[in-house]
Amino acid sequence: MSTPAPRPLPLFLEMVRRTAESDPDMARRALGGVRVYGDAPRAARTPRPVMASVGRASLQGGGGTSGPPVLLVPSLINPAHVLDLGPGNSLLDHLAHSGFRPYLLDWGTPGPIDRGQGLAEHITDTLLPLLRTISEPVHLIGYCLGGTMAIGAAALLPVRSLTLLATPWHFTRYSDDARGAMQSHWAANRDVIDAMGLMPVELLQSLFWNLDTARTVAKYAALADLPSDDARVAIFAALEDWANSGSPITAAAATELFEGLIGRDKSGKGEWRVGGALVTPTALNAPALHFTAQNDRIAPAETAPDGITCHPCPSGHVGMVVGKAAREGLWEPLTQWLRAN
Repeated sequence: MSTPAPRPLPLFLEMVRRTAESDPDMARRALGGVRVYGDAPRAARTPRPVMASVGRASLQGGGGTSGPPVLLVPSLINPAHVLDLGPGNSLLDHLAHSGFRPYLLDWGTPGPIDRGQGLAEHITDTLLPLLRTISEPVHLIGYCLGGTMAIGAAALLPVRSLTLLATPWHFTRYSDDARGAMQSHWAANRDVIDAMGLMPVELLQSLFWNLDTARTVAKYAALADLPSDDARVAIFAALEDWANSGSPITAAAATELFEGLIGRDKSGKGEWRVGGALVTPTALNAPALHFTAQNDRIAPAETAPDGITCHPCPSGHVGMVVGKAAREGLWEPLTQWLRAN
């Protein structure tokens, strides 16, 4: 088995090389941090029971035998288990222990045969059929792009409530630099993605890294002096393993995301259609709340849909759902909100 390392490793090493030109000590420490990350002990994940499946996607049961059902919808871009990272660091477990009956959607791994399934088709052909396998309306919770897609689902099927976590909707509200970088990245790789029928995780990861290269190098440098069995290293390794193990997304979903949403802001302009219907967040017939992250570089709070109350969390895009601030910043106020609805 290969030693865990940042993915894609050649790009990370190039970022370290560039850092060395101005800060050789930071570069040296970053390489030391990669070694610590690779040596960190890892506990095997216990598979969750599959309660229903549609094609390659499945609903994983989170425990809880009574109480209202809750469905967690992750982004297409990274694995679902960031919402179920491990013992003591799992939103799924927290909901089960708080009197709910939670489920986690796993989108599965697409192949070239799935190339034509866009974002809207992921909603109509996968998310909605899985929702219908649950015997009553659910509390629907969508994270990141999963929140964008949850809005589309809630426009077509009754839900008990809709909760968004760090969800982008108005894509013209990204900074000019960030939006330009995303569009340039798409233009540079569009032909390869079309030929493959898929957008590999390496292309997605490199996009996120390039939005803040200094932070990517610095977070590894911060590990350099820690022993591999330190609890902080274990949390870091779990998150990095999650980020590095993502599946590709279909070419059609990538096209709809980068050209339709990021490029033309069809969602923000009220032009995005799902199942033939225009999706308007303010027209949803369900109580809705949006938990935004104050230090979010992936889905800044400014990109949130208008007309839905926002609850700020004192964290970043990933830290809001996992880590030391997640319980107080998100899990507990989320539980209160769900109980009230």
